[in-house]
Amino acid sequence: MTQLIKKISLFLSLFLSTSTLLCCALPALFVGLGAGAVFAGLTSAVPQLIWVSEHKVSVFIIAGLLLLISRYLELKNKDKPCDISQREICEQTRNWSLYIWSLSLIFYGVGLFFAFVLPFFFSG
Repeated sequence: MTQLIKKISLFLSLFLSTSTLLCCALPALFVGLGAGAVFAGLTSAVPQLIWVSEHKVSVFIIAGLLLLISRYLELKNKDKPCDISQREICEQTRNWSLYIWSLSLIFYGVGLFFAFVLPFFFSG
């Protein structure tokens, strides 16, 4: 059961941290590069991006909580022994889950910077 919860939390943390990147960092990047029309076309093709942008505080809170939960589960199960018949797969999964979590954290940080830190300096 714990393995299932761990996999679900890793998937959701990657999904939501990618959403934070799409809602906040991607628009700033396109506008900064002078490609605002590209982003306008993207939002007309995928209107769900607007919803994510409108609810960015909730998305960031949920993504942050899921990142914390998935890291806690990683650390909790880090020293548990792998089944001998599946040792190689178990160790690969542990390595990949650390990689995925780190990637999720990077996405989350970039999205957080563009959504909350950068506007703070340029507002007003």
